[in-house]
Amino acid sequence: MRVFFAFALFLTPAAVAQTAEPLPTGKLPDTAAPIAYRLDLTVVPEQERFSGHAEIDVQLKKPAASIFMHGRDLKVSKAVVRIGGKETPVTFTQKNPLGLAQVDFGRTVPAGKVTLKFDYDAAFGNGPSGIYRIKVGDDWYSWSQFQSIDARAAFPSFDEPGYKTPFAVSVTTKPGFVAISNAPDTGKPVPAGALVKHNFIPTEPLPTYLVAFVVGPFATAEGVVPPTAQRSKPLPLRIVGTKPYAGQLQYALDGSAKIVALLEGYFGQGFPYPKLDQIGSPVMPGAMENAGADIYGDSILFVDEASPTEEKQTFGMVVAHELAHQWFGDLVTPAWWDDIWLNESFANWMGYRIGNEWRPDLNIGTGAIDEAFDAMQLDALSVGRPIHERITNDANVDAAFDQITYGKGGQVVAMIAAYLGDEKFRAGVRLHMQRHNHGNASTDQFFASLADAAKDPRVLASLKSFVDQQGVPVVTLKRQGAGLVASQSRYAYYGTQPGPGEWIVPLCVRRSAVRSCTLIDKAGGAIDAKGEGVVVPNAGGLGYYRFDLDPADWTALIAAAPTLPEGEALAVTDSLWASFFAGKASTAQVIALTRSMAAHPASAAALDNGARLRGLVRRGLVSDAALPAHRKLIADIYAPMLAKLGFDPAAGAFATDGPDRRKLRADIVQLVALGGRDAAIRAKLSAAADAYLAGDAKALDPQFAQLALAISVEEKGVPQAQLIADKALSGAIPALRQTGLQAVAASGNPEVARWFFNDFKDPRLPQIGRLYATAGFLGAPGTRDIAVDYMLANFDAFSKGAGGGGIFSARAAGMFNVLCTVDQAAAVDAKLRPQLAGGNTLSLDRAVESIRNCARFRDAKAAEVSAAILAAR
Repeated sequence: MRVFFAFALFLTPAAVAQTAEPLPTGKLPDTAAPIAYRLDLTVVPEQERFSGHAEIDVQLKKPAASIFMHGRDLKVSKAVVRIGGKETPVTFTQKNPLGLAQVDFGRTVPAGKVTLKFDYDAAFGNGPSGIYRIKVGDDWYSWSQFQSIDARAAFPSFDEPGYKTPFAVSVTTKPGFVAISNAPDTGKPVPAGALVKHNFIPTEPLPTYLVAFVVGPFATAEGVVPPTAQRSKPLPLRIVGTKPYAGQLQYALDGSAKIVALLEGYFGQGFPYPKLDQIGSPVMPGAMENAGADIYGDSILFVDEASPTEEKQTFGMVVAHELAHQWFGDLVTPAWWDDIWLNESFANWMGYRIGNEWRPDLNIGTGAIDEAFDAMQLDALSVGRPIHERITNDANVDAAFDQITYGKGGQVVAMIAAYLGDEKFRAGVRLHMQRHNHGNASTDQFFASLADAAKDPRVLASLKSFVDQQGVPVVTLKRQGAGLVASQSRYAYYGTQPGPGEWIVPLCVRRSAVRSCTLIDKAGGAIDAKGEGVVVPNAGGLGYYRFDLDPADWTALIAAAPTLPEGEALAVTDSLWASFFAGKASTAQVIALTRSMAAHPASAAALDNGARLRGLVRRGLVSDAALPAHRKLIADIYAPMLAKLGFDPAAGAFATDGPDRRKLRADIVQLVALGGRDAAIRAKLSAAADAYLAGDAKALDPQFAQLALAISVEEKGVPQAQLIADKALSGAIPALRQTGLQAVAASGNPEVARWFFNDFKDPRLPQIGRLYATAGFLGAPGTRDIAVDYMLANFDAFSKGAGGGGIFSARAAGMFNVLCTVDQAAAVDAKLRPQLAGGNTLSLDRAVESIRNCARFRDAKAAEVSAAILAAR
């Protein structure tokens, strides 16, 4: 690491590390606070470095000879402090690899207002961290990604969410390039030598992590969000993408405008910023809510009506999520990273809610329930964290952005909102927005707003019981005379001992049309379950808990499965399979539920069990002798459903079907082709893939594209993989930009995996793109071991720089949780733990425990599972 300072002073890494005073590891000392920033950046993406001039008005709260701030890998050529009208040099020193920096004044400066000025340059990143650049086709483009602590890699700063100030920004770049920041520009760019300067109006108060810079020869589509009851003037709206997406911007333009209007109605106030840019990035694995300048992965933003249902669902949910942040996160910002859960959990709930309002036909809302049950897989581990936890070290910030925050947090918000009632909950949210407008707020302040609006302290106590402790409650219902007795315990995987835990569970039980809700605040007791008929313990499926029943009640519930509302059906599936992996429910029971639930009219409910049944093979629970019976079982259940629906892989063959029916067909095709190994279906798909690659765009519907291409690679091997990869990276077939390499990675062909990892060195594939493909190879049994060897050998490069950096690299170790042997757990732990020394190891700890849990269950239950599958014939 090289850092340059005001007097051309160079310190070696060893010298930087030597300091006599203890360094802050999280929050900066309360010595100084920024008041305003003026940033002037020169960004030419085809160059290897960008440069900047930063001025920060700072309030010194007490006399100081030095202050701490942030700056990471910045080559500072000049640093001065202006006090009054006089400027004097200062020394800017990076103190640790995470970007803690110190400014030494050379004397004691009295309390009061000072201005720090820096001239510097830095290298672009090539993954979504800091300011990064990517080459698409023949052109270079650049974007920024600052959450959580990567703004410090773009400019010297006080890089904490609690500091909100205005930013006055200018960006100098090549003539004709699009330049975007958070605020509107002031007019036409002005000449600056061979370049031009774009000036932007000062922003509303923002924290550093929400500042954005986007520069390049982008294609754009412009429009407005028409006035609403909450906003009297049109809101300028623009969709921004790299040149290959020039023809795919309209769907995002139309959808974003409608979603903004729906959010304004919920919050009861207009959009908080004077314009909105929605921007695509080819390497963004998610999306980021920069104020007035959201950035999304290309595959999220650039869809159309012909896209697969899942892609349109993702568009609606993620766009609603990110735009909800413009209020909840941007307008009102967490006081510190302890409270980031509230940002993300609330926005996740809003994403599904508003996405569902935007397009009810896409059935986006039930995805929240699926995501919550995915989160339970992590939350049930012995290692983990609560939703709300204290963060005292910068190295631990990124670990807060995981499924616990999004899936569990979002479901807990949904559970409390449902119990409290929509009107009271919304009133609390609006009150929170009013109290902390353009400011910061803590978790306790949000709870106080809810309490003042709801006037129900027990509900808030319930919320805290889920937010402040790790784990998944299991509510067990047993018959007692004519009534029911409920008891709660912490869920545990087979062979593990759960830690203590007690929740205030908002239990809602439905019998026929009668719904009875009780707050269970003790270990157990009698509950209301009025009505007649089958007992449904998680009415609506919105509760963040699992349930268990007596065998007779399970049998009745399994028989009633096709008649349940979709959310309840998903909850039944999750709870029975959770009981199975706890060593309680039998294989025969989950097979019975799979058969019964296949008749459910909603696609997710109908096929969730089939996907889980397929997963038994990945876990090593199906012997070679039982594998043909396993395939036949899947084919027997789902092939008749496909025959009834009809199947033709050609584009638009079922254009008149509704979105859920199209999704149902596509998911059944995948089950029958992969799980059932149906030769006729596979041949149809492979032939369609060949015709598509030969130039017949109508041969293959986007709904079947990835599956068809993966099967063709599985069967034809490396030459087919080479063909698809080249077309994907060249842009010869635009749709392959999103599906091509995913299909190659999903092929399950070991020869293809060896080619990809040993011989495929195409410079057009960014390092982070290689990481995503590696995850696909890890997920397929035939290529898993090859991918494991590669990933173990290259994990350090992926997690610490070239491909992953920032918030997304914190999750990289979680890729290994698909493994299932004790030896693999030991190998992953031994290889990765030294590389993560000094950083956060939660993702690794979870992966290792998950692998060991899988191995323990397989060793104990594989023979029993295989026998039950053979008996099911």
